[in-house]
Amino acid sequence: MLKWAWNRARTRGLAGWSGTPPVPTVHRIRSPRTARGECVVTWVGHSTFLIQCDGLNILTDPVWSERCAPVQWAGPRRIVPPGVPFGELPPVDIVLQSHDHYDHFDDWSVRAIARAHPHAHWYTPLGVGRRLRSRGVTHLTELDWWQRVDADQLQVTCVPAQHFSGRTPFDRNTTLWSGFVLRIHDHTLYFVADTGWHDGFSDIATQCGPFDVVLMPVGAYDPRWIMEPVHLNPEEAVRAFGQLCLPHPASRPVMIAMHWGTFVLTDEPVDEPPLRTRAAWRAERLPEDRLWVMAPGETRSLER
Repeated sequence: MLKWAWNRARTRGLAGWSGTPPVPTVHRIRSPRTARGECVVTWVGHSTFLIQCDGLNILTDPVWSERCAPVQWAGPRRIVPPGVPFGELPPVDIVLQSHDHYDHFDDWSVRAIARAHPHAHWYTPLGVGRRLRSRGVTHLTELDWWQRVDADQLQVTCVPAQHFSGRTPFDRNTTLWSGFVLRIHDHTLYFVADTGWHDGFSDIATQCGPFDVVLMPVGAYDPRWIMEPVHLNPEEAVRAFGQLCLPHPASRPVMIAMHWGTFVLTDEPVDEPPLRTRAAWRAERLPEDRLWVMAPGETRSLER
């Protein structure tokens, strides 16, 4: 990390970045809820989505702060505003918290949701619960990899990812990280969260698929000599999607690109991830309409 930070500062300056950020659009969220059988997804930014499915409102890795850092006067600054202002959120029922890194676990957002939506139920991997409780969350379930729970209207499965955790130099990997699979009536959604390439994607598909939606990270991948173990690049993301489809050849899931265009965390241009993702998608001759590269605030409806 120190070597990378030094090279970055020496070659491009402390705040240097290139490329054009995505242009936000007007959100079309369903308020207060979707109808039975309806499933819509709105990209707030980075790995934060509002998923409205069969009457449930679900947030993934909620981050509304200006910076993803221990303090709000330093660290990576948001380059586009949240696609949905916090005050315009509908009643939140479920929150998926994949791990405790600052670009996924935001202190202000956790506290704000705990105050504004106190009955929301949080699902998180082992060890992260104490961080949530200390910030006011009262309803939560901690899960190990492959552990599955059934609630009133949904099933939540915690699935493996190749990543790491920690919020200081002294708590590395003391908490778990994961992805999540949600099954809501007839819809199945896979929130991949943060991961590098691993050989478990086909196992996840076999045990939890077929999927209707895969929320797949495609950004924060350069330089590869440090990012390859923990973040997919676009070509690996498309390859992972292919692995998820193999056990269910008749399925036609949508892949939604995430983890790009919101915070400048690594060295690639901010607009490069979707360009490379589309190129890799075409190289695999996958259907164009099954790749969603959304704008912040964009709402799309899943068609059965």
